[in-house]
Amino acid sequence: MKVLVTGAGGFIGSAIVECLLEQGHAVVACVRERNNLPPSPRLNTDLVDLSTRLDANDWMEVLDGVDAVVNAAGILRENRPGDFDRIHHQAPLALAEACVRRKIRRFVQISALGHPDDGAFVASKHRLDADLLAMPGLEAIVLRPSVVVSLRGAYGGTSMLRAMAALPLVLFLPGPGQQKIQPLLLEDLCGLVLQGLQDPHGRSAVVDAVGPEVLTLKDYLLATRRWLKLPEPSLIVSVPMGLVRLAGRLGDLLRAGPLGQTMTRMLERGNVSPGSPADQTDSGATEMRSVSASLAQSASFVQDRWHARLYWLGPMAWLALVVIWLVSALSGLVADAVEFGPVLDRMGVPLAWQPVLVLSTAALNLALGIALLLRIWLARVLALMWICVLAYSLGLGLLVPELWLEPIGGLVKNLALLVLIPVVMVLENRR
Repeated sequence: MKVLVTGAGGFIGSAIVECLLEQGHAVVACVRERNNLPPSPRLNTDLVDLSTRLDANDWMEVLDGVDAVVNAAGILRENRPGDFDRIHHQAPLALAEACVRRKIRRFVQISALGHPDDGAFVASKHRLDADLLAMPGLEAIVLRPSVVVSLRGAYGGTSMLRAMAALPLVLFLPGPGQQKIQPLLLEDLCGLVLQGLQDPHGRSAVVDAVGPEVLTLKDYLLATRRWLKLPEPSLIVSVPMGLVRLAGRLGDLLRAGPLGQTMTRMLERGNVSPGSPADQTDSGATEMRSVSASLAQSASFVQDRWHARLYWLGPMAWLALVVIWLVSALSGLVADAVEFGPVLDRMGVPLAWQPVLVLSTAALNLALGIALLLRIWLARVLALMWICVLAYSLGLGLLVPELWLEPIGGLVKNLALLVLIPVVMVLENRR
């Protein structure tokens, strides 16, 4: 079978591609970039921005020879207003319409378990679900997973939950931590995808892709902490839900990680199937395994603990850089000749040029600080910050070498920034 997979470079999509290749199928991987795809003679890539393929004609050529489609495309946040609708609804709907024209009947949709009122993420997924199920000539299997867990890695919300579990000494819970989830293993979700592709019944259906057990969020976090080989928390803190909602709003505003209002609403409502696990999975051979048992029976490694512990340090380091650059800009804008004159005199800067130089560097710091705060051209901004720190340090250090030995260590501390900025560059790349 030749299967087209959208979102093939993502957390779920890449695992689906791997599973299909292991089963001997050929894959057309629709991705933005070719990274995160295994080398295989049975794998072809289609470089695509889904937000631009909103018409069935845009998909006709890539469907040549394709027998089935898996839509695993998804975004956690919108880069532009309307991205949820374009990527979760319009583009895959156009793909489905192209499938009908091409007489490709089998279409597996990776949706989301939840209620449309949880937010635009879930609502846009469910709009597509309804359109697929109602489309003549299409056999659509809609999988709605709860929390998807892999012991090989994590992304998005599962990364955040793993990081919550790994905090030293203390475990913070939203409210009492009794929110219910029904997690499933990523590998079992891939099994459900294969089952949907090979379903002999030729039907359209919605399947709640959930594990065999309902866990409270507290129990899941404690199980994850034990899997990470970390000691039991000395203190468990219940964070008032009002503060959790505020954090969700701030997360949306700052575009910081997966925490947002959608996640907080899903947590409050619970993320479980209304039916029993057996009702959801008895249509095929896929056996859903217990996530808590898998965590208890499996080993974790040092990279798992590093990932969990570094997760929160990334945003903290990012915020520290924002503050450093904005405060530096402010100090430069309000500085007078008494403050900057002695150093610039020793550097040999003409008196007439000194205010211009100070204001120029302050303006540059302000622009970089604002760009970093808004996450505009993040990699380029961080690279430019690193170059600026290096230039400042070399310029001052060579022209006024005694600054290296200042008691407060203002110049020598730049060495820490030259290390911190590349660390932030690594931690901000969460793909």
